[in-house]
Amino acid sequence: MTNVVLVGTLDTKGVEYGWLRERLLRAGVEVVLVDTGIMGEPRVAADVSRAAVARAAGSDLALLRSAADRGAAVASMARGAEATLLRLHAEGRLHAVLAIGGSGGTSIATRAMRALPLGVPKLMVSSMASGDVSPYVGSSDITMMYSVVDVAGINSVSAPILANAAAAAAGMAGSFARASADRPPRLGAGTRPLVAASMAGVTTSGVDAARERLTELGYEVLVFHVSGTGGRTLETLAGQGVFAGVLDLTLSELADDLCGGILTAGPDRLTAAGRAGVPQVVSLGALDMVKFGPLESLPQRVLDRGVHVHNPSITVIRTSEAECAELGRRVAAKLRAATGPAAVCVPLRGLSTLGAPGGPYHDPRADRALFSALREGLRDSVVRLHDYETHINDPAFGRSAADRLHAMICAQLAAA
Repeated sequence: MTNVVLVGTLDTKGVEYGWLRERLLRAGVEVVLVDTGIMGEPRVAADVSRAAVARAAGSDLALLRSAADRGAAVASMARGAEATLLRLHAEGRLHAVLAIGGSGGTSIATRAMRALPLGVPKLMVSSMASGDVSPYVGSSDITMMYSVVDVAGINSVSAPILANAAAAAAGMAGSFARASADRPPRLGAGTRPLVAASMAGVTTSGVDAARERLTELGYEVLVFHVSGTGGRTLETLAGQGVFAGVLDLTLSELADDLCGGILTAGPDRLTAAGRAGVPQVVSLGALDMVKFGPLESLPQRVLDRGVHVHNPSITVIRTSEAECAELGRRVAAKLRAATGPAAVCVPLRGLSTLGAPGGPYHDPRADRALFSALREGLRDSVVRLHDYETHINDPAFGRSAADRLHAMICAQLAAA
């Protein structure tokens, strides 16, 4: 039996959820309808009532209503929806989850979706999906579909969009159900140990060489694009103990965090593997740049810097000598706090394709400030620092970094 879980506010979107349920039933899947509404009466019968959802959050629906605090009520129902979806998944009654809504419904449903394991199909049809969806998606694999019109009735625009959503959810659920018996029960439970690697377009060649070497050594390598979300996802999974090791060769998100760039992963980047005791080999890839949006969006304060148009959506500036020194101190402080083995591989001849000799961001003085601050910050620490007279994209550099990580993983396993 294949089950799609529908989760939403049946007081305001009941007609639409009833329509979706009929489409899914006609597609040959079973439906579990979860009500996260609060104030009005449900317009269609639910399989999991709003009172049950509130209880799953440790709340009481009547009290939520009487308090008349919409923000607190939405937060409670989001917690309850999360607990409900996790229960249905554990019971084998969830092969995909589908939701529709505006800002409130999207907030409730996507919080619940984010709690589900990677690989479980999650589809959110939302009027918010044409803007910045990072608060809703986070580091999960939620699929966002723009509703075009508000989710308010079945009409000539909404009907085909919702029909496509139902068909997509039914198809994903069927595929997931058929494959679940053969799929490892959780991420990292396969036959090959997992290693995380960080990469940007300007460090691709070096990271690719490292990935190929680690694959030869028997690992499955998950590469994360340092786009802010990518770094946060790496940190989340590293903190969960999913990885045997982390090859963190690209740290540009730290430069964005320091300098106000648009692709920051926040101040906790480069901390989770250390807290979890996971072996990590780190490099300084792309710390020679900060990423901003389109050229016309650059802040006035950076217009006199080395500006390079990476693509129509991304413009980068060169990090200064002072900024590089601060980045070196920050990297050192994060690695000194690690509870597991850590090493830094320093490519002395450039940190990116732009920073290679002859490139627009080749600035040996700024690079030296980064290296010096890093060395000083790691003085008398157990973190090993290895210099290479190479560029970060030299394949030999990537292979050597991979070999160092493999040795660290093997040593940790032998000592266990």
